[in-house]
Parts: sequence; structure tokens; C-alpha cells
Amino acid sequence: MARTDAQELGRLRWRCRRGMRELDELLTNYLSDQFPGADPAQRAAFEQLLDCPDIELNAYCLGQRVPSSPALRDLVVRITSGSFAGH
Repeated sequence: MARTDAQELGRLRWRCRRGMRELDELLTNYLSDQFPGADPAQRAAFEQLLDCPDIELNAYCLGQRVPSSPALRDLVVRITSGSFAGH
């Protein structure tokens, strides 16, 4: 399931739009660079992260709060550390 169809990526790209430029960039960069090759558990964690309220998501990405879920913690670290290809 390494391939993601354009419609699914479009839906997720829309969900990455949070109204805060820095947060939008972090999320869309991850979506473009890592999500297509992510395994099902990583994809589910990304969708779960996108379900978080903006204030909570922003606090995670700024390091002000830590998600209780290990999968979300790992994902936030990947997103914020720029440890994915191209960024």
C-alpha cells in the first residue's frame, strides 16, 4: 500500500491546512515527502494527528506538549525534526 491515489492526497492536503503557515508547511511537507511511502500504522497516526484541535497540534509541534500516544509522539518527532527526505 505504498501508493496513494491523488484524491486521497488531496483530501489529506486539505486537512493539513490549519491557518498557521508554519504548521501548514510542516504537515504538507510530511504529507508530500513521507506519507506516500508510510506503512498503514504511520498513515493512521497521521490521520489521528490531523484530528487533533489546532491548539493541541500547534503545542505538539512547538514542543510545548507531548502526545500521550507513542505513535503520535514518534510522528511529531519526525515531522518537527525534519528527519524526512528533502526537508
